[in-house]
This record gives sequence, C-alpha cells and structure tokens, in this order.
Amino acid sequence: MTAIAIKDLTKTFGSGANRRKALNALSLQVEKGEMVALIGASGSGKSTLIRHMIGLTLADRGTGNISVFDQNVQAGGRISRSIRQTRVRVGVVFQQFNLVSRLPLLTNVLVGFLGSIPTWRGLLGLFTHQEKLLAMQALKRVGLAEYASQRASTLSGGQQQRAAIARALVQHAQVILADEPIASLDPEASRKVMDHLSALNREDGTTVVVSLHQVDYAIRYCPRTVALHEGIVVYDGPSANLTPELLKSLYGSDSDELLVPQRPRNPVVLAPKSKTQQGRLVETPALAAV
Repeated sequence: MTAIAIKDLTKTFGSGANRRKALNALSLQVEKGEMVALIGASGSGKSTLIRHMIGLTLADRGTGNISVFDQNVQAGGRISRSIRQTRVRVGVVFQQFNLVSRLPLLTNVLVGFLGSIPTWRGLLGLFTHQEKLLAMQALKRVGLAEYASQRASTLSGGQQQRAAIARALVQHAQVILADEPIASLDPEASRKVMDHLSALNREDGTTVVVSLHQVDYAIRYCPRTVALHEGIVVYDGPSANLTPELLKSLYGSDSDELLVPQRPRNPVVLAPKSKTQQGRLVETPALAAV
C-alpha cells in the first residue's frame, strides 16, 4: 500500500533574476512501512519537500499532487479541504524541536492529542486521565519519563527531540516526517534519536521519511535513500549503494558536505525493504551537468 504519493511537484521561490526552482517536477512514492532517507547538500530541496508533504507549503499553482494513504494533501497548488483529518495521521519532527519551552514536558507531549480531541478541550488544556497515562507511556518509551514535570527548556537538544517523537507517538501517527532531526545534535544524541525512529518503523510499522545531512546515518538506519540535487531526484535506491564515488558523481565537490566523519555507535542494520534492489540513477539535466 502506498503511504505517500507525490507527482509533478514544482515549487518556485523569488521573482525576476532571483527566481529559482526549489523543487522541479518532482515525483516520489513511499510505501507503507518503509524507512526512507532524503539526502542532499544544502539547498537541494529536502526541507521544502517535507513541508509540502504535510501541506505547510503550497506548490506552484497548477502543479503537483500529494496524497497520504490516498487522502489528498494538496493538488494544483491548493490545500485540501480535508487537510486537518490527514494531518492527524502524520507526525512531524522538526530540526528545532517545536516544543513550548515554558511548559512541562508532559504537556508538550499531550499536544499530540489536539487533532483528535474537541477543540474546546484543547484550548483549555483539559486532558483526560487516560490521555495523560498514554503520554507518560510515550515518554517512558523514549526514555524520558523521569523528566515529565520538568520545563522543556531545561532539557538537552537530544532529549527535546525525543520528546517530539513521543508527541508523535500519542498522536498515533501512521507517518512520521523528520526534517533533519539530528542536524544540531552530538553523535550520541543523534544515535538515540535515530534508534527511536527506527524502533517506531520496525516495531510499529510506522512509515518514516527522514531528511539527513549525514550519509552514514542514512546507510545505517534507512534501507532506502532518495537523493535530491537542485530540487530533482537524482538517485532512488538502496542506501548501501551510496559509496563516496557515487556521491561524487551526483554532487561533485558538494559531496564533501555529506560525508561527515562522525558515526553512530551500536548502529541498527536493517534488511532493505525497497523494491528497487540496485538503485536508480535518474537521468536529469542537473545530473548530466555534474
């Protein structure tokens, strides 16, 4: 079953001489239960693509069709009227955590229920005993139960990112979109965050799409990688095939940006789930010019 379907997605920023295509007629399909890495040098379109998947950014008018489990997110540059129902099924983990720093960690996790409870309860912050129990279970799962009453601002970056994952857990998200979740973390915190995302994929069957700057994390955690260059898919296939030589052919000197020397300890190695066994180099003008 297809979890995410994207067809002919184009996004243009700026005007006149500053006009540029962040995404260029991009098409992509992610199957249910996959864990897929999005890689690319800065400005390749990774974050822009993830924001389109949840309808936080609209495509150019008349372009692009995005659906999640056959529910429309946007089409032709217009947001779906049923976007609220679709967003309930999608958890988003941002690079900057998106926690309310002055609120306790437990309250931040309870925010994951807002899409499924009456609006008036959400506005008043009224959560049931059962909802609080579920939030505590989610915090326990990511190793943060003992910090439930602490303000979010007192936690480390890695802990806050794991709290964002707990928030997606209580949301019962079927898809998790993680936008460079380890970009600002040290190697040990990065490993823990990726371990938890991998566990959600492996144990719960959650579809995970994670954008990464570090290719070694993509290789160790994600069976499939989609590489972007100037808003175009230039590779789609097994992460194990991402050799330095291949990255050099895709990105030229920009490949150095992706070959980060630090490596996570005790990596999780998963068998590839992708139907594409040998990978697919996508012939595009951008690739041919490298």
